[in-house]
Amino acid sequence: MAGSGASFFEQLAARARATGSLLCVGLDPRAATLEALRSECARLIEATAEYAAAFKPNSAFFEAHGPEGLLALLDVVAAIPDGIPVLLDAKRGDIDSTSAAYARAVFDRLGAGAVTVTPYVGFDGLAPFLERPEHAAFVLCKTSNPGAGEFQDLEVAGTAGPRPLFEVVARHAQQANARGNVGLVVGASDPRAMARVRALAPDLWFLVPGVGAQGGDLAATLAAGLRADGLGLLINVSRGLSRAADPRREAQRLSQQIADLREAVAQQRRSVQGAVRPAAPAEAGTLAELAAALVDAGCVRFGQFTLKSGVVSPIYLDLRRLVSHPAALRTVARAFAARLEGLAFERIAGLPYAALPIATAISLEMGRPMLYPRREVKDYGTRAAIEGEFTPGETAVVIDDLATTGGTKLEAIEKLAAAGLTVHDVVVLIDREQGAGQTLAAAGYALHAIAPLRTLLAAWRRAGAITPAQAAEIEAFLEGLR
Repeated sequence: MAGSGASFFEQLAARARATGSLLCVGLDPRAATLEALRSECARLIEATAEYAAAFKPNSAFFEAHGPEGLLALLDVVAAIPDGIPVLLDAKRGDIDSTSAAYARAVFDRLGAGAVTVTPYVGFDGLAPFLERPEHAAFVLCKTSNPGAGEFQDLEVAGTAGPRPLFEVVARHAQQANARGNVGLVVGASDPRAMARVRALAPDLWFLVPGVGAQGGDLAATLAAGLRADGLGLLINVSRGLSRAADPRREAQRLSQQIADLREAVAQQRRSVQGAVRPAAPAEAGTLAELAAALVDAGCVRFGQFTLKSGVVSPIYLDLRRLVSHPAALRTVARAFAARLEGLAFERIAGLPYAALPIATAISLEMGRPMLYPRREVKDYGTRAAIEGEFTPGETAVVIDDLATTGGTKLEAIEKLAAAGLTVHDVVVLIDREQGAGQTLAAAGYALHAIAPLRTLLAAWRRAGAITPAQAAEIEAFLEGLR
């Protein structure tokens, strides 16, 4: 797709949709001679191209043959059919001037559309790989090798408490994605870590090694890592294809297996979304009352609002305003209480900051004790991470105002679990329907919403709070976020 004008990830998404495949064919030729190396790669490319979402030559196996090996790499890249993105596995990364030279070599000389990079020197050292929006960089985050945790799992101090280094990398990568050309390398060997990275980097594509010869669980990987749009994972297989008796048939089998598992994940997520259900007929009065209370309190406004991300939204939610509207806060607390009656828990865990007054109102409404995990662990006095009384082993239900991707919920649950509390359920007032239910389900937790945003949207339209044209505009905006 050279010269197509599309970015690497636009090309990748188009290829994945056109073929229905998320299979990345790794080219790791171990031939002893250059002639045999070229032949091995040519055979694999021809056999698997129909089912490949991308090809990933590994630079090391070419560099091992010296300058002639790099010429062979040029030939191999040129042999990959137009329309199939090429990702060079080279794991570059150095100070900015050196990285700039590496970027020119990878993109301009070798003809790759993307490259793997290491973040160890900091993201300023990766900037040269990200300057051109048409090219992409996959940042090493949580790799699949046995010794990955030696550094990647080290706890790093932060204002929200310690977190593993790989999570810090994921968060920085998401923040660095201004041009839409940052990806992550996340191995299939740890699906729980995959779910954590997806929560922290909901928009990014992941290159996923570790399936096949390394024994990664493909089903668990897809369940934990697929984005809400069913894309976002590039499943790399190298030896499993090159050593197969019939690489074409094996590529076809793998591609179909991935497709079948993607559909199973989609069905499971639809069932999860079904559990985050609109109000039943018996609850219609409560829903209408809640929808009206949120508008009256100014917690929802319609118009044109520039969000923190820079995106212009036709709707703006600010549930912090509930603290100044006791009648609306009471309505919200009663709606929560009705939903919580069917759940088993000993403690209500409100999340700072918007949900603290909501959780307090629920505690008063139900007569149930409350606690909350601190955003910043106290560095004085009791040095508490959790405020409120509890006994380890008790079950807490997490309360929050909104659900978007689920990342902040998982961070809070980790703090509660570290203190000895058990969590099964997360209950929010409004689900934005942007993947939180799937993210939490992949990590083993159930999301319950008093009302999905589209359900409230329908209630506001019925009540005349918005016009049909406004409703259509908001629906289109929400659909664009999926």
